[in-house]
Amino acid sequence: MATRKPLVVALGDPKYAGQEFLDEFKKDFDFEILPATNRKETQDLLPQLIARRGPVDAFIIRMGTPPYEPFNEDLLGSLLPHCKIITSASAGFNEFDVDWMTRNKIWFCNTRNAVAEATADMALFLILAVLRDTTRAEKGARSDSWKAGLVPCRDPTGMTLGIVGMGAIGKYTARKALAFNMRIHYYNRHRLSPEVEAEYHATYRPTLHSLLAQSDVVSLSCPLNRETTNLISKAEFAAMKHGSFLVNTSRGAVVDEEALIDALESGKITRAGLDVFCNEPNINPYFKTSNKIIAQPHMGGLTDVAFEKSERECFENIRSLWRTGRPVAPVNEVVDGL
Repeated sequence: MATRKPLVVALGDPKYAGQEFLDEFKKDFDFEILPATNRKETQDLLPQLIARRGPVDAFIIRMGTPPYEPFNEDLLGSLLPHCKIITSASAGFNEFDVDWMTRNKIWFCNTRNAVAEATADMALFLILAVLRDTTRAEKGARSDSWKAGLVPCRDPTGMTLGIVGMGAIGKYTARKALAFNMRIHYYNRHRLSPEVEAEYHATYRPTLHSLLAQSDVVSLSCPLNRETTNLISKAEFAAMKHGSFLVNTSRGAVVDEEALIDALESGKITRAGLDVFCNEPNINPYFKTSNKIIAQPHMGGLTDVAFEKSERECFENIRSLWRTGRPVAPVNEVVDGL
C-alpha cells in the first residue's frame, strides 16, 4: 500500500458529490466507477475490475440499493481479502451482512447524518398529512366531493408527539415539530442528557408502552434489527390512545402490518402515514387503496441535498480511515483494520 494509492471503487457514479470534491479526493486515492445497475452485473463486473486494476481497498455503495440486495459474501466476496472498508450512502443497514464484513476485518459505515434532516422533513410532512386527512382531501379536490366530510380537520397544536428512536432523525423531527406547537415525548435505548432534553423540550418515557399511551401521534425513527422487527404489533396498538395516529419513516418491518390494518379498521388508529413498507415495492394492496393511509414510496432521504451529503460522507469515512486508522461513523468494530 506504500507504493500505490489506495483504490476506491464506487457502485455507480457518485454524481451528487461534486467534481471539485472528487478531484480533491483523487489527490490521495485512485478512484474507479463500477457501472453495474443490478446484482448480476455487479457479480460479473467486480471481479473483472479487480483483475484489471488490482485489489480494491475501499468500496462505496450509493443510494438506490434494492436492485443489488442483499450485500453479502455472494455479491461482494471478490473484494476479499484486501478490502478494508465498505461505506453506504444509506442510513439503514438491514440489507448489509455486517457480521460477514466484521469477520473479514472490513469496516462498515452507514451515513448517520446525511439523510437525517430530509427524513425528518418527511416525518413532519406525514404528521401533518395524517392530521389533515390529505388522501381524502386530494381525492375531493380532484372530484365533485370537494370538502365533504373533511371539515374540521385536526390541528397539531397541543398534541403530544411520541418519537420512537431519538437519534439524528428523531432529534430533527422533534425540533421541527416544536414549530407546530407539539409536545415532545420520546423513547430511546438510552436516555439523553438533561441538557439535550432541554434543547429539544423532550420528555423521556422509560418504556415503549408508556410512550404509546401518552402520545397522540407516534413517529418511528429507529433502525431495523432483530430487536425492532415487529416492534409495533398488537400489544403496542392496544397500548396506544384510541384514535391516535402513526407515522413510519424507519423501515416497514418495524411495524406488524396486519396488526396495523386491524388497528386502522377498528378505529384504534385514525390514520397512518407510511414512507416505508414490507416487501417494497410489492406492498400490501390495502395500503394502495385505503383512505386511512397517506403513502409515499420510501422517499424520506431522497433529496438532492441529502444525496450530496451522503455521497460525501462515504468518501470522508474512507479518508478518515487512511488518515487516522478509524472511519468517522463505523457501524462495526474492526481490530487491525488497516
